[in-house]
Amino acid sequence: MKISPHYDCVVVGAGQGGGPLAGALGKSGLHTALIERKYVGGTCVNEGCTPTKTMIASARVAYLARRGADYGVEGYAPKVDMKRVRQRKRDIVLSFREGSQKRIERIENVDLIFGAVSFTGPRAMSVLLNDGGEVSITSDRIFLNTGTRASVPGLAGLDSVTYLDNASIMELDAVPEHLIILGGGYIGVEFGQMFRRFGSRVSIVHSGSQLLTREDLDVADEVAKILREDGIDIFFNARARAVGQTTSGVELQFGSDAAKQTLSGSHLLVATGRTPNSDSLNLSSAGVTTDDRGFIKVNGRLETSQKDIYALGDVKGGPAFTHISYDDFRILQANIIENQNRTTDGRIVPYTVFIDPQLGRVGMSEAEARAQERRFRVAKLPMSSVARALEMDETRGLIKAVVEDGTDQILGAAVLGIEGGEIMSILEVAMMGKLPYTALRDGVFAHPTLAEALNNLFMGLDSAS
Repeated sequence: MKISPHYDCVVVGAGQGGGPLAGALGKSGLHTALIERKYVGGTCVNEGCTPTKTMIASARVAYLARRGADYGVEGYAPKVDMKRVRQRKRDIVLSFREGSQKRIERIENVDLIFGAVSFTGPRAMSVLLNDGGEVSITSDRIFLNTGTRASVPGLAGLDSVTYLDNASIMELDAVPEHLIILGGGYIGVEFGQMFRRFGSRVSIVHSGSQLLTREDLDVADEVAKILREDGIDIFFNARARAVGQTTSGVELQFGSDAAKQTLSGSHLLVATGRTPNSDSLNLSSAGVTTDDRGFIKVNGRLETSQKDIYALGDVKGGPAFTHISYDDFRILQANIIENQNRTTDGRIVPYTVFIDPQLGRVGMSEAEARAQERRFRVAKLPMSSVARALEMDETRGLIKAVVEDGTDQILGAAVLGIEGGEIMSILEVAMMGKLPYTALRDGVFAHPTLAEALNNLFMGLDSAS
């Protein structure tokens, strides 16, 4: 492939927004370069959604095997072979990655280039090629989809110990004896439960007063209850102070001066947030501004501070989910190729935390509705009141919905329960269609399914009025 000195469009980063965008631009007749530093597919395919959910599936099998007696099935103590778990994960990741790359390579007008990008001007950049050499290119339009990486906290001693992040932990070939997790966010709880089910002792050390700080306290408390039932130790309000290497692993010091604690473990997972991959782009040369954390500032049309430069996906901040990155692509496709005027304004944001049971969330939480001084009511239903959950012996969790007074519109919902992400999606569709909650209250859902829990959820709202 011959690299052109000038392109109509350059997309930097072949993630879940950048890859489809490059393909759409090329198919529309625009000569496009898609520049990727390492792997096609971005965080999602290579070290996020695909590998973690693959391994979570293996962990659930181990969990169910241990629970056989609960269902009247004589079980056995499962032996987890981490090398086989890892190989299954690697095979699926490779299949997804190679499939995506081959599709891109078949698209006319798209040059897939592997290398690292640095701006040399507003629409000019240097590319340090992975296979050697350096080229300079210019472009009429540039799209930045460079994603994020695991943050490294300024913790005393961290630079002198062996620690894991969200990517390296999935390359372990043996089950850790005692996994200490620094951080009680989405990554921390997913890996915590996963490795507990694989057989590790797990301790979560969290600086906040609740897990999953984006969630309502009652939902977060229920998540903590579930994890503790699974045998995970959780330390709240536990500010990490220092970490050191020991002969058997690591030692973490946390807490206040008056109540300092020490925890020893075999492995340490640092899960304290994400850092945008913007620092190597030399954005100042392009006139692109960022916030104080390095996230690229954009407006609702995903335009940066520099004309004809756009940002999409995690690097722009905001909700860091694959489906949001993909919708960013659709907004840009609509505006640039189809001459529409789509924006991110009013976009409904759903997500699922793949603990077990799942936590599906969409729209406003109760705390957010209160902060906005909305007039609302709350509907709640424990999963122990859902017939299908009882039949499956999966009764942990709850369903919670926030409904606006006057309009009866669903403002948001949290579904912590078996297949919570799927139940949440029904509520999201109702929100998209601007259906009042009464449509779900009175809807005829097949029995016995999890969906029919929505009947009782919203009937409970009426009886509480």
